Order: sequence, then C-alpha cells, then structure tokens
Amino acid sequence: MDTPTIEYTAQTASPLVKGETKLTITDKALMVTALFDTVSLPYSEINSLTLSDYVVTVKAESGDYVFSKLGNWCQPFYDTLFKTYNKAVLRSLFIKGAPLVTAKGDYRYTETARKAGGSAPVYVYDNNVVVLPTNLGARRIPLCFVNGMDKGEFELTLKLDTGESYTFAKLGYDTAPFTDAVEKQIRSLREKSLAAMKEIDPSLETAQAAQLASLMPQGAAASFGQLASIAPSLVKALEAKIAGTRAAEGYKSFKELCDPSMIYIGFRKNEAAKEGEEEEETPDPSTEGRTLSVNQEEERSGDGSLCVSDAAGESEEAPDPYLLWLVAPSPAGQFAAVEFAEPNSATFVYKTDGDFNGFAWQFSRALEAINFRREVIRLTDEELRKPENAFYYMAAKRTTALQYIRGNFVGRAIHSSPDAWKRKLTELWGE
Repeated sequence: MDTPTIEYTAQTASPLVKGETKLTITDKALMVTALFDTVSLPYSEINSLTLSDYVVTVKAESGDYVFSKLGNWCQPFYDTLFKTYNKAVLRSLFIKGAPLVTAKGDYRYTETARKAGGSAPVYVYDNNVVVLPTNLGARRIPLCFVNGMDKGEFELTLKLDTGESYTFAKLGYDTAPFTDAVEKQIRSLREKSLAAMKEIDPSLETAQAAQLASLMPQGAAASFGQLASIAPSLVKALEAKIAGTRAAEGYKSFKELCDPSMIYIGFRKNEAAKEGEEEEETPDPSTEGRTLSVNQEEERSGDGSLCVSDAAGESEEAPDPYLLWLVAPSPAGQFAAVEFAEPNSATFVYKTDGDFNGFAWQFSRALEAINFRREVIRLTDEELRKPENAFYYMAAKRTTALQYIRGNFVGRAIHSSPDAWKRKLTELWGE
C-alpha cells in the first residue's frame, strides 16, 4: 500500500513564488504551489537545506526558498525533505542496498581544490563510505582507493592514493563498529582484486598478484611499464584480451604514437550479466520517519547496466566478462586519449594539464565513482542538465574527480576508418 502524500502549508518567500503555499515532497522534487503559481524544485537543482528558528531554507539554483509558519509540522516537513533529498543523493552516487553501519558525527575532508567539514550522517557500504550533509558536500569515498588509514581514539582518517583525505570523528558508540566495518570491507575488496588478477593470469605468483592487487585496486588503470616490471605475463594476458576487442587497432596506433610503456590499461569484472532485471531500490538508511517509494522503472533507466553503449539497439549477446579501457598520452603529454574496448565506442580526448600520470589516476577515480557509466564523462553541460540526466548531474556536482575529467574534455575521434580516426586524434591532440 502506498504511503499517502502529505501536503504541508507554509508562508513562502522566494524569487518565483510568494505568500501562502502548499508544499509536497515527491521522490524527484519539492513542489511549491501557491494560488496562481506552481514551482517544481528538482533535487538535482537543490544545493542545500537548513532548519533554523522554525524556518526551513532551501538554496536552489533558481534562488533561495524560505518556508515559515509551518507550525508543529516544521520539524516533520524538514525531516521528510532531508531523508528524501538524501535518498536522491544516494541514487545519484550509484549506491544500492542497505548500509552495513550507520552513524552520525563530524567530518572533514581535503580534496584537490576543496576543503570542507561539518556534522552529518555517515554510512558504510560494501565498497564505500558515504557522508551525507544536506548540501553539495555529500561524498562517496571509494574504499578500493584507500592506501592509508590513521586511527585515533575518537576519529578515523582515510587517505586515498589520489591525494584525498577524509576524517570522521565524534561518532560516539558507533566509532568501533564504523572502523571495524571499514577495515573489513577494505580487506574484502583487496581479496576480490587479488582473485581478479589470478583469473586473468593464472600463472601469477602469490607475491606478484598481491603487488598487482595493490597497484590496480578493483581494476584501476596502471601503465604497461609498471605491470611489466612486476609481471610480464599479465601484460601478455591483457594484450591477448585487447586483441579480441575493437580496441585492438587503437592500441596498435597508440604504440606507434607514444611510448608503449606509458600507456595505461584498466579492467573491471563485468557483473552486468549477474545482475537481475530488477534493480534493487535504494533504501532509506535511517530507521525513523517515513520512506517514500521509488518507481522501479525509473530506477532501472536511471542506473542502466554496467557497460552502456553509445548506440541504441545493441546486440543481445552476453557481455564480455571484463570491461577494458586504455589511456594513452599524446607525444608531448599535454593530452590523453581514452579508449574503451566496446562496440560502437569512440576515442575520448582530454587535456592533462601537463600531468599525464595524474590524469590517468583521476580518470580511474572518476570512472569508479560513476560505476563505469561512460556516457557521463562525455555529455555536454547542456545535455547533463536535461531532466533524464538529473542523477548524473547530481553526481557531477559532488565528485571532484568527475568535475576535473569533464572540465578537461576536448572531443571525440570516431572510428569511421583507421586513417580518418588517426587524423582526427592527432588533430585533437594539436601537437
């Protein structure tokens, strides 16, 4: 049985609607209705929520919306909006299922161009930690990229190999369960990476597989030079896989255009075939308050499958067990070409700001953050703002690596013919 929709009455001050209004919370937006005007505030356009002195303020891209005179319904309205908004944020960060641990406390983080902190709910999932303040500071921290951990008596700091740092404190009695869950999941992810290495190259020795699992957590890209220094047999195994894909011609050209040892390769086990047709609804991690239902059809179309094609009407053949991608530097290292080993794929070209290795790591970070939906990295800003891409837009606003990759996008080289593709690639490189 569906939960009845609650309609709240408030006095509203905003750029688009004023006076007495009716407020309705849906799974996609906050509806604000006056006698002659109606405004829909999609969660993708809401940047923060605050409650102070019985006044709820919603900061949106269209301006500030201030709701007062809610009476005894002020706290219930804010709590419901808070939970529904955060549920949309979780979906935008490609998080499904129930959290392993829930807590609330202080957080602070340092990223490439941003520092932030505050108090918010914090959840541990199977492969990430999520902090959910009601603003653009919400973050999904991938545990596969954690390469350092500092444990204090009342706080925990996670350090990522991309240079990011996230600290959680004042979690109270949840400190120990939170820390234990994070450590357990990091070990589990490393074990999965180790198993994937052995699956691709069964000849790997134990020490080699352990080094590679640390170098390529969850298949993050690494250079062929790095791989060859640890296990030449893995290089041969990966090249054999490339040879059986449409990326074979591109890889051959990359080796002619740049130092082959500088080319990065990443891989990920394709779990699309194992996923059922029904996508699991993202539950509300909180145990209190009302949970609004999510339309399953929208959940499927919003999330898609692990490997998304640029072309409609793809073949119904079973997907390859691995998703492979290559990142190659231009001759002077000022640009990078990204090639996915999938049918109907183009080559994506980006600026590197002169740091090709740093770009390659940021690309792995961004790709993991969007669960390998590669269409997110090539959508224009205008396309990203379309209603059907609302969750992608929300993800982009909350993922620093994705902002960096999207901001450095130059163009695409289509595989119309080998010669035409190569001409377009060198033209985009502009070196």
